[in-house]
Amino acid sequence: MLSKRELFLANVGQTSTMPLSLEIERAEGMYIYSTEGKQYLDLNSGISVSSLGHRHPKVVAAIQAQLDRYMHTMVYGEHVQTPQVAFAHLLLSQLDPSLQSVYFVMTGTETVELAIKLARRYTGRTKIFSCRNAYHGSTIGAESLRSDTEFTMHFQPSLAGIDHIEFNSFADLEKIDKHTAAVIMEPVQAEAGVQPPDSDYLPAVRKKCLEEGVLFVLDEIQTGFGRTGALFAHKKYEVVPDILLIGKSMGGGMPIGACVSSKEILGSIIKNPALGHITTFGGHPISASAALANLEVLLEEDIVEQVLHKEQLIRQLLQHEILAELRSSGLMMAVELTKKKYLKHVVQHTIEQGALIDYFLFNRKSFRLAPPLIISEDQIQKGCDILLRSMDYALKKYQR
Repeated sequence: MLSKRELFLANVGQTSTMPLSLEIERAEGMYIYSTEGKQYLDLNSGISVSSLGHRHPKVVAAIQAQLDRYMHTMVYGEHVQTPQVAFAHLLLSQLDPSLQSVYFVMTGTETVELAIKLARRYTGRTKIFSCRNAYHGSTIGAESLRSDTEFTMHFQPSLAGIDHIEFNSFADLEKIDKHTAAVIMEPVQAEAGVQPPDSDYLPAVRKKCLEEGVLFVLDEIQTGFGRTGALFAHKKYEVVPDILLIGKSMGGGMPIGACVSSKEILGSIIKNPALGHITTFGGHPISASAALANLEVLLEEDIVEQVLHKEQLIRQLLQHEILAELRSSGLMMAVELTKKKYLKHVVQHTIEQGALIDYFLFNRKSFRLAPPLIISEDQIQKGCDILLRSMDYALKKYQR
């Protein structure tokens, strides 16, 4: 009889030639447990998804309660569903008054696709700028925003009308003109290895967009819901987007995303043509119930307020001779090593010791730290001890 791992490799579509293939039995709070009974401290959150940890009791209770009412009823927002309405109302109460409406989709990538359509439909323009080394998703439209042609060349032709600016380059803002429909960027570049914005950079982008009548779109799919130490990073960096893109941790572990904008901008896809964007499972009542519970927990407890303190604690504890730089915005962190050759050994040895970390797409000398926001000080100490031992291991491996 084939093992689960063998069945996984034989029957489940793969994304790489060397998947981690960690067999999961269950997950609870800060920990994931393998079928062999090994406990792993999650310092990755499934790429910033499980911000309240795994199976938060209030999120699980909300899911179970909604299961007793209804699941899917009708596509395209034709039915009034309480979880969607309640979540949208609570979310908008936490945002700038200009952000007046929530359009639910299934994933972060879909929010990017919708933002591209909204920008072109609302402005009547076609040109869109994104930043170099940004990642916005894996559908063809979202991938067209990528600057790394070594990747996109294999899926050509990409979406036409896309150009790139350098993140944190004030000079590049001059490229934004009256032919531009939108600028789409992350407030903190994630896959580039956590690159926060320079002082006044995002306000300068906002100002230039206003001057040229360009939509300012912020991709907060990774930075949203407390990750950076504010409920949303745009609040931390003191800007307000025309379109806000959210997903990942939004659903407390369930799949959901949304575009948040003004009624006027979102209304541009209602007619001419009608049904300008439709999505069968967008705002599924189970996911929307989970998202509502997730947001309620963040607002009712002091989880977000503790993020900056926890960020500083990790900075204090994580000191090592092969650590070149630690870049962060809250609990979104990149630990850059002095030499690229250390990285694989640090990541692998950390996993072997019972903690989960990961790589970045566009930074080959750094590993990702994005623990659930509920991580305790004792768990931070434990995680940092494991990381320091892994750095010791990598250093010794090249001193032999």
